Amino acid sequence: MTTTLPGARGVLTWADRADVAQHSLDLLYGAPEPQLLHNAHPGTDDTTFNYWWLAHVVDCRLDAYGRTGDPAWLDAARTTAANVRGRNDGSLFNDYFDDMLWYALALLRLADATPDDVERAAVEGDVLALWEHVVDHGWNDHHGASLSWRKQQPSYKNTPANGPLVILGARLGRRTGEPRYLERAAEALAWLEAHLVGPDGFVEDGLGREGGDAVDTHWRFTYNQGLYIGACVEMYRSTGERDWLDRAERTAVTSVRELATGGVFRREGELVDDDVPDTAGGDVGLFKGVWYRYAAQLLDERPVPEVADLVRSSTDALWAHGLVPFDDVARPDGATRTAADVLRGAGVVLRPGDDWARPAPTQVGYSTVLSAIMALEVRALLD
Repeated sequence: MTTTLPGARGVLTWADRADVAQHSLDLLYGAPEPQLLHNAHPGTDDTTFNYWWLAHVVDCRLDAYGRTGDPAWLDAARTTAANVRGRNDGSLFNDYFDDMLWYALALLRLADATPDDVERAAVEGDVLALWEHVVDHGWNDHHGASLSWRKQQPSYKNTPANGPLVILGARLGRRTGEPRYLERAAEALAWLEAHLVGPDGFVEDGLGREGGDAVDTHWRFTYNQGLYIGACVEMYRSTGERDWLDRAERTAVTSVRELATGGVFRREGELVDDDVPDTAGGDVGLFKGVWYRYAAQLLDERPVPEVADLVRSSTDALWAHGLVPFDDVARPDGATRTAADVLRGAGVVLRPGDDWARPAPTQVGYSTVLSAIMALEVRALLD
């Protein structure tokens, strides 16, 4: 499928558009090492080290590598993976169990893409070390056997921690043949279903955040739906039980119904149509990217028209509202020549906000661009 783009030079396929998104990340946010990526554009307030954002950058670069076979994207994934550890004082670990699991999931994909046996074994070793650390320090019986969100709150349990544990455990179980990984994954998934998955499949965020056992029902986030979808798909792939696909589909369809308006996921946590704030991004900017990544895994296993339709309508809106002319964009000091050349040829740069039905606000964090990249990579596969 191709579309002639107003203001762009020539005709771009959806694969081309995914390339534009990938290179836009470098052009808008590129920074000299050790920073690698500025946190926002415009602006260079880089005080926060966004460990989990960078883990998703690894995943995004691997998406591009898988689609194109271009080794430059594999090199970019390696560079980003090393940057996470380098900026973390040489350590794999931090205080947030979900952060570490995002990194482990990205590293497992990096291992799969690594041709050198020695290098691949080293990356696999990091994945296993992360798994052991997370389970040893985060698994406990508060509110039932499950994984905590972070070390400082052992009784706060949520989907963002237990969802990735299920996905990683299922994948490690198939990879190693050791039953303990899948057993742990199944236990975490059973806990999720008992506490945070509703009868219609809608997935709540967490419980016990403020002490007690209250569920945060006011936080209605896309990434929780995506994580449960991904967890169910991985359990299907590990067990062959098709009921897991039924559960994944139920949640996927419910999430579209509950969280999308006009064919687009709008603001996270609420569905109000008020004025766009001056900034976009933060952790919330990355949430819907997780939904697209794992909704795509469901589509790999069975057609779900409501999901495919949402992918198409939302990326249509993203492309219609997220573009700016190449010559109108300020480039930071770390922008690569390759990114500039590719985007100059396209004539446009992708700079989306959190709401793809509107132009971007004044300042955008790169977490928001990662969601756009993930969605466009899914659209490229779909079309």
